[in-house]
Amino acid sequence: MPKSGAIAEMLVMDGIVAEGGFHTPGPASPDWIALAHDRRYVDQVLSANVPDAISRQIGFAIDETMASRARHAGAGTVLAARLALDHGIAASTAGGGHHAKRTHGAGFCVFNDVGIAASLLLAEGTIETALVFDCDVHQGDGTADIFRNEKRVATVSIHAEKNYPARKEQSDLDVGLPDATDDETYLEALKDTLARSMQLITPDIVFYNGGVDPHRDDRLGRLALSDEGLAERDKQVIGFFRDRGIPIAGVMGGGYSADVEEVARRHTILHRVAAEFAD
Repeated sequence: MPKSGAIAEMLVMDGIVAEGGFHTPGPASPDWIALAHDRRYVDQVLSANVPDAISRQIGFAIDETMASRARHAGAGTVLAARLALDHGIAASTAGGGHHAKRTHGAGFCVFNDVGIAASLLLAEGTIETALVFDCDVHQGDGTADIFRNEKRVATVSIHAEKNYPARKEQSDLDVGLPDATDDETYLEALKDTLARSMQLITPDIVFYNGGVDPHRDDRLGRLALSDEGLAERDKQVIGFFRDRGIPIAGVMGGGYSADVEEVARRHTILHRVAAEFAD
């Protein structure tokens, strides 16, 4: 939970973001959230009255603080998407709750922020199409569930095949990698997946989940990327879409370590790479 604050502090300390230079969202409205999630579940979260069975799937109980955090993360991804549409690229220091499905949360994810943002932009006519390009080590099963019948959104997931969730959903394109996949093998698969993603849809915006849990030292990952491999992954993804003039909004995704500073530092790789592509 403390990762987001630590990431922001590091970005300021390292001069990537000026002091006071962050765009800060308010909470997402219930109506926004209900575009991606069933209203009954939204009301349960916002009233901190989530059934125990769903809390167990999420991994923790929902109180007012957790509900507020989930609302702000959703609004943060909406804001990142709007900024990306205006400037070509933007990245949040939160977001990536890709296990939250339409009817309930799961896997440490309360609301699916990318699901909320893409659904809102479509509903208001700001965009006509979107691509979700998910490089978290875990499959983006919740995002695949939310957009299963939405032809205007294509979902792509590159993940460790044997990792959580045990029961996968069907994305528009799934690439399951074997345990201990290294930088070279991963980047080869990535190049192919990027090319294939453009055969699915012509997106007005790309939502990029740049989770750092494919790292070899991640507590919950099963892949073997290095810091350099993560940086090259981000450069390839961002460069691919920016070369085609497609706006890209980055979200944090997963990263797990007993050392908060260690994993936060790893997450700043995405922001550092994004800064290289900023206008």
